[in-house]
Amino acid sequence: MAVDPNTLTRHRRRLAFVVSHPIQYYAPLHRLLAARQEVAVKVFFTWHGGGAVVHDPGFGKGVAWDIPLTDGYEHEVIPNVARDPGSHHFWGLHNPDLVARLLAWHPDAVHVTGYAYASHLQALRSLARRRIPVLFRGDSHMLDGRGGWRWWLTRAVLRRVYTWPSAFLCVGRANRAYYQACGVPDERLFPCPHSIAVDRFAEPHAELEAEARTWRRALGLADSTRVLLFVGKFEFKKCPMEMMDMCAIWPTGDWRLLLVGDGELGAAMRRRAAADPARFQVLPFQNQSRMPLVYRLGDVFILPSRYQETWGLAVNEALACGRPVLVSDRVGCAADVVVPGLNGEIFRAEDWADCRAAYERWWARPPASIAGLQASARRFDIPVTSDHLMAVFRHVTRTCASAD
Repeated sequence: MAVDPNTLTRHRRRLAFVVSHPIQYYAPLHRLLAARQEVAVKVFFTWHGGGAVVHDPGFGKGVAWDIPLTDGYEHEVIPNVARDPGSHHFWGLHNPDLVARLLAWHPDAVHVTGYAYASHLQALRSLARRRIPVLFRGDSHMLDGRGGWRWWLTRAVLRRVYTWPSAFLCVGRANRAYYQACGVPDERLFPCPHSIAVDRFAEPHAELEAEARTWRRALGLADSTRVLLFVGKFEFKKCPMEMMDMCAIWPTGDWRLLLVGDGELGAAMRRRAAADPARFQVLPFQNQSRMPLVYRLGDVFILPSRYQETWGLAVNEALACGRPVLVSDRVGCAADVVVPGLNGEIFRAEDWADCRAAYERWWARPPASIAGLQASARRFDIPVTSDHLMAVFRHVTRTCASAD
């Protein structure tokens, strides 16, 4: 006889998630929370439910991740009636049934990711009116510099919007400062770091290292070659062309800049690499199952973004693979993840002399231990985020119950 899952979970408090689509960084968190005995979890997707190929404008191609993203937790795709569906604009997520579907599940609290979509903003307002606690998660910061009338107008609107959530899950120091600038009081700010499933990248380390060495040799990279690695979308904000300009004036030698990915700048980057193969090599987009090997192709990982790098989870992934990192000071994770001299270096964005100096400082030091680099990654592991999130969930549901 079929058993109603609501009957099995009705003795547990319920936490709903509203997120656009299955995301490789969030799926392990949803799965881990669903396995906990103290809470029932259901995820409501407002764009799509994964599986099918979806055009990614950043990569400039259709993408379907090749790892499981919806296994191990209850989920539902809410019909999206947007004319141009997607997370690239405000009206791309338009789900008239979202709030009704949420209420039908009777959540004790709702975790909402992002406000910049029509449905998510409506849900924030509707849930607040019904006094259902909302845990809001975003990763905005002010590292790019804020000012002018657009920022003042945005902040005025957000001061109103940000009265609706019960708690804000701060992914890092820069994100917390952003909320404070928008008038959110400290008592509603709670740490809840961005994280990855560290073991997926860290283990089995010896086997992954051996396979990566074989791949490096197939690419013509000797074991002694120092490889500076960039992985991600080939787009203006991440500065891949400027990074190639920087390396073009370095003396030739036993080093290589390896760039892995695709995007709007891909054709120009491939032409540049073909014209100077002693310095540059470009590999195409690699799917998720290959990423633990991709990071091990490099000796140092670099993320030189100039703006809109809200966190940079590739930094976490590289550390989990035992690779040090060079990160610009406009990358959201820099102040939280990177410890200069221990697991990498931070340089001034768009200051390529400072970037080169950071690279040379790193190589002048004794080699960092793989174990130490991976230990720094584990400060931002999925179980850490899960524990923080549950602490906030217990707090807001307890506070709501006492208020009633």
